[in-house]
Amino acid sequence: MAMALLVVVPPHPLLSHWLTVLRDGQTPQPLYGTALSELGRWLSYEALRDWLPQCELTVQSTAGSTQGKVVDPAIPLLAISAVPGGLGLWQGAQAVVPAAQIGHVAAGSDGLQWINLPHPVPANTGVLLFWGQLADPEPLLLLLDHLAEQGVVGARLRLITAVAAAPALHAVGERHGELTIYTAAIDPDLGPGGEIVPGIGPLEARLIGFSHSL
Repeated sequence: MAMALLVVVPPHPLLSHWLTVLRDGQTPQPLYGTALSELGRWLSYEALRDWLPQCELTVQSTAGSTQGKVVDPAIPLLAISAVPGGLGLWQGAQAVVPAAQIGHVAAGSDGLQWINLPHPVPANTGVLLFWGQLADPEPLLLLLDHLAEQGVVGARLRLITAVAAAPALHAVGERHGELTIYTAAIDPDLGPGGEIVPGIGPLEARLIGFSHSL
């Protein structure tokens, strides 16, 4: 059920700042790319806060030994970026999870095309999805269906998107209510052309010069 979908909008001032830069129709292309990258960085930080598994480690400092915690290297992480929209988010996120395996997905005339995706996804792998903006839910639902067939659901999976439209979230929640989404904003409406209102504009056109949004 849609009510089970967990959508987190972190109350961070830097997220608010960079979201406003994206929303501004006068933002030039280079700064727009920087803003999207920064959203990817800070949303990833928030999404990983209570998600990355840790293990204890004893290390030797210059003054003695001490106990600490590190990210558990036995639990691999797969980052899947939607092309081209999710790449801007991933550009910032890769500094947060530099050791993640990388896969890509793109929308084609015959559905989604998988690029560098392991099949099947190993059973102990955590999956982090980067989706530019969530307006049309259908491509994302196809990807979530594909991952669910391999058992990648629930706590193993998180999605990061710059902004999400409420109608799209409702559709995703109806089919994949166990998903956790991190976004900078939930916008209420879709325009007559399917664009998010107020949104961040045509993401790909403003980012790299052509229009098709995932």
